[in-house]
Amino acid sequence: RVQAANKFLERILGVNRDAILGNMIGQALGCLQALENPTECAGPDHCHGCEVASMGIAAINQNQAQKSRIYLQLVNNGQIRDVDFLVNAVPFTLKNERFCIFLIEDIPGLPEMAIPTGPKGFKGILGQHATMKELFRTIRQVARTKAAILLQGETGTGKELVALATHKESSRAPKYFVPINCGALPEGLLESELFGHVKGAFTGAIRDKKGRFELADGGTLFLDEVGELSASMQVKLLRVLQDGKFQPVGSEKTLQTDVRIISATNKNLAKEVAAGRFRKDLYYRLSAMLIHLPLLRDRRSDIPMLAEHFLAHFDKEFFDKKANLSSETVSVLMAYDWPGNVRELKNAIHFSLASCMGHIIKPSHLPRAIRFAVDKPFAVQRRRPTLEVEDVMAALEKTGGNKTQAAALLGVSRVTLYRFFAKQEKQNKE
Repeated sequence: RVQAANKFLERILGVNRDAILGNMIGQALGCLQALENPTECAGPDHCHGCEVASMGIAAINQNQAQKSRIYLQLVNNGQIRDVDFLVNAVPFTLKNERFCIFLIEDIPGLPEMAIPTGPKGFKGILGQHATMKELFRTIRQVARTKAAILLQGETGTGKELVALATHKESSRAPKYFVPINCGALPEGLLESELFGHVKGAFTGAIRDKKGRFELADGGTLFLDEVGELSASMQVKLLRVLQDGKFQPVGSEKTLQTDVRIISATNKNLAKEVAAGRFRKDLYYRLSAMLIHLPLLRDRRSDIPMLAEHFLAHFDKEFFDKKANLSSETVSVLMAYDWPGNVRELKNAIHFSLASCMGHIIKPSHLPRAIRFAVDKPFAVQRRRPTLEVEDVMAALEKTGGNKTQAAALLGVSRVTLYRFFAKQEKQNKE
């Protein structure tokens, strides 16, 4: 049972230390198995193969530190995630009692589980540009329906955040949001992950395992990179979508599920259908409501806000470094074209914070690819023939009405900005 926990556990896993004290370790971590069977956590019947419990027991009994990379299905903020992390189990004695402390060294992807929050956005999605406000309105509208949703957009545009926001806004919010990356798993493993399997179904199936369709019953199943599904998996998925019935791998028992499907792809599925690479009937099943996500370069006025948000997020990783972006750095960020969209911006801020030894992030601290792409200040912006009213108003608001600073923020000269005002005034008079 948990005797103590640090702030790191609270921040990364989103748990409350006071609430988990005295509970079993699986409940503290948010282990799916422990949450569904709290009285059986680490027990010989239900969790006899739990690597976390085995490590702790071995460390105490052998009085020797144990180290291993373990895998768990964790529930965080209503989401189910597959997480593997590197853990040290270190034994120690206090007041003649034996304990074990778990030191988490590496958690790939786990910090991403914390949903970003901010005053200027919706359900954890930051954005004030007109295209984002329209997206927020669309999410509210489609969340009220039961129809399948297909999200299309370039890599890094935040498709999973939009899917999660839709789930949170819907009547299914009390149930699980279950994501799965269809392009990251081989076909055999993907089938097991989607539909589950029974003990002995294949080598390594040492116990029954629930599939994503069963876990998401009553909730939402998010199929990321759905365009990567093989032809045979497309048939199996279509069968479930038609009647809500499926069989776990190796089982003759048919299960029924009620899930809302949200799928995502960076491909144009209509073109994939025309090329014969994606089933037409499955496409229509998945795309009852089609949503296109805006590109970061089409909402540049959001870049400073997003950069500041990511900077504050990563500051904690560097012991509250409290770094700031120089005006020149912001200008470069505004000028860059961001082919990787918001994800690339987030990675760039992380890189810059690590590269900066002081408290001011300069253009020299940005990734080399960005610096070299913007070899002249505002080069990308100059290729844009016109300014957008939304971007200009946001820049003026951020600079307190200072037109010189607003021009720099927009990546244009003062002359260009004044011409813009003159043009707008002329249009208003007409």
